[in-house]
Amino acid sequence: MVDKQQLQLAIGKRIKELRENQNISQQDLAASCDMEKSNFSRLEAGGTNPTIFTLKVIADRLGIRLAELVSIEE
Repeated sequence: MVDKQQLQLAIGKRIKELRENQNISQQDLAASCDMEKSNFSRLEAGGTNPTIFTLKVIADRLGIRLAELVSIEE
């Protein structure tokens, strides 16, 4: 079982990985998701617990399914 902090870190790492694979800056993705860059940075660093809605918006902006975004290795 993964604890909350581990899950937040894994999701943040996954978002960063997908964003970088598409050569999208953190600033650009944050803006397209209507988020402040500082909040987006905390999300990628695992310092915040995003809502399912926020994760869906990010997945949509990355052009992927939500399931792909939250697909992490335990």
